[in-house]
Amino acid sequence: MNPRHFLTLLDLSGDELRQLIQRGIELKQWQHEGRIFEPLKNKVLAMLFEKSSTRTRVSFETGMAQLGGYAIFLSPRDTQFGRGEPIEDSARVLSRMVDAIMIRTFEHEKVELFASCSSAPVINALTDQYHPCQLLADMQTWFEQRGDIRGATVAFIGDGNNMCHSYINAAYRFGFNLRIATPEGYRPDAEIVAAAGALVTLLDDPMEAARNADLVTTDVWASMGQEQEQAARERVFAPFQVNAELMRLASKDALFMHCLPAHRGEEVTAEVIDGPQSTVWDEAENRLHAQKALLEFLLT
Repeated sequence: MNPRHFLTLLDLSGDELRQLIQRGIELKQWQHEGRIFEPLKNKVLAMLFEKSSTRTRVSFETGMAQLGGYAIFLSPRDTQFGRGEPIEDSARVLSRMVDAIMIRTFEHEKVELFASCSSAPVINALTDQYHPCQLLADMQTWFEQRGDIRGATVAFIGDGNNMCHSYINAAYRFGFNLRIATPEGYRPDAEIVAAAGALVTLLDDPMEAARNADLVTTDVWASMGQEQEQAARERVFAPFQVNAELMRLASKDALFMHCLPAHRGEEVTAEVIDGPQSTVWDEAENRLHAQKALLEFLLT
């Protein structure tokens, strides 16, 4: 039987994603209660990192430990994957030795090719095109605090990057309205936008996107690998900062989210990210619990 993979949110149905979110909420409660739950006893997760990360490594490694399993961290220096071995060969070998494989890399095509040759479930822990695990955490945070997100209005302010693409997928799967405000030349992929249909609106004005929004979210202006563009991007994105003025246009009880790490004073002010509408710390913790639900789903 072919394994289930999680390369984008679209690999799961809307019902499956909602079940996953509710399971993440339940596993979080159990963890806070001190309940021992180890359905992945003796299961092993291989974690392949071509892009470094704090939250991704800690959340997956901790999640496997809490579920009774084990995680192996592999940097490019630790594997033939980083020395030119064909991706297909690495996939065939690793998937015979471990129970699941998590990959954090640059080109999305790498995880697609890896998954096509893997006999074990493959999880996309971030590529340049998508960041689906973060959206599981974001949706869990919303569901915990506001209930189902169907019909809500979300404003994504900033770069049309991997986070933006995964928010587009989420709008399609969860049924919320997404307004995306980006500078000209930094819009999300047109095909990804088109797939979500009328649920997604592209705008040039961040204030218009934020007006009466229930959730406002953003990301860094220069992602990993774009550091050389930092100065140019700061000039282009300056009008797209999430600040108190922008948040006042959103709904009175609107939430603010950010996938972290954040650059205070750039894409978001300290006043907003450290303010009462910010849910970034719950959102960060929920990477752990949402991914535990995902691992349980894929491996049991």
